[in-house]
Amino acid sequence: MNNSVDIHQFDFKTTLPDWQIDLLTRTLSRIFVFKDFEAAFAFMTLCAGYAEKIDHHPDWSNSWNQVKVQLCTHSANDVTTLDIELAKAMDAFANQIQNPA
Repeated sequence: MNNSVDIHQFDFKTTLPDWQIDLLTRTLSRIFVFKDFEAAFAFMTLCAGYAEKIDHHPDWSNSWNQVKVQLCTHSANDVTTLDIELAKAMDAFANQIQNPA
């Protein structure tokens, strides 16, 4: 499931509109902004559980209400389907935290 993605052909604008693709470093990145530290930490907790489940972990940092994320499959030195899957899950978790039912 860790097949490289053709980053020149993949439709990031439609599939992951809030993410930026860096063609030089072959990474996906996004900054998530939440209402406060507690919400940011709840997001990171959800993401960490999912990352463990799929055995694929983000490069990220947290500063109060922000979580900066960079995704790349280091073993492939490229963006792979695992990165796409994790980015989609992170978007869903952010939405869940920002818009609770």
